[in-house]
Amino acid sequence: MSNELLYGIHAVEAALNHDAGNIVELYVESGQQNPRLKELSERARELGVKPHARDREAMDRMTGGARHQGVAARYRAPPPRSESEIPALIEAAGADALFLVLDGVTDPHNLGACLRSAEGAGVTAVIVPKDKAVGITPTVRKASAGAADRVPFIAATNLARALRVLKDAGVWLTGLDGEAPQTLYSIDLKGPIALVMGSEGEGMRRLTREACDHLAHIPLRGSVESLNVSVATGVALFEALRQRAG
Repeated sequence: MSNELLYGIHAVEAALNHDAGNIVELYVESGQQNPRLKELSERARELGVKPHARDREAMDRMTGGARHQGVAARYRAPPPRSESEIPALIEAAGADALFLVLDGVTDPHNLGACLRSAEGAGVTAVIVPKDKAVGITPTVRKASAGAADRVPFIAATNLARALRVLKDAGVWLTGLDGEAPQTLYSIDLKGPIALVMGSEGEGMRRLTREACDHLAHIPLRGSVESLNVSVATGVALFEALRQRAG
């Protein structure tokens, strides 16, 4: 495990609630009147984590001037899961299996927003390639509003192989591609599925695109050519959720 500095109420609160044993130190800004910080400090004490008071200047130095909201923590970040765990996740989810595959997202704010949408949609797991993609960083944790600690996150050594594992287990893959002839709304997204999103600039890689059972686009009006990957992810996930609720 590697030590990270978490900052911001959501990120620190999520670590406390889901993995308090890996919080090495907790720092709270002295003199803060925010009632949420008081609640967080009390919660930390209940979990056996002692908050240390630091003045604003020390907190700013510690976080490099980031918007820390008066709280930070040194955290032993657990490693991401591996693709070997995919079959067990599929078996546990059954017909409700809903995976999100992100093929090379590199912006931590985008990944954080994708994880937030994934958690809201009840995604079984988020799968990313181990290389040439951002992993779970402090910025991702903050942007995810705690979802990074609640959604299973798999860093696949070989993404094409991970996609084959999904397909062999009966999970249908739908890739989002702006050039696809079908719209997202014409695809059946019920049952065990994976939604596959490309990177910010290049979209899906060739092997990833070829692995998909369906390709679909999100219809747009106006002059914009494409949506930000995190926005497109949210649209796709909640269209799946709408269909599956029917």
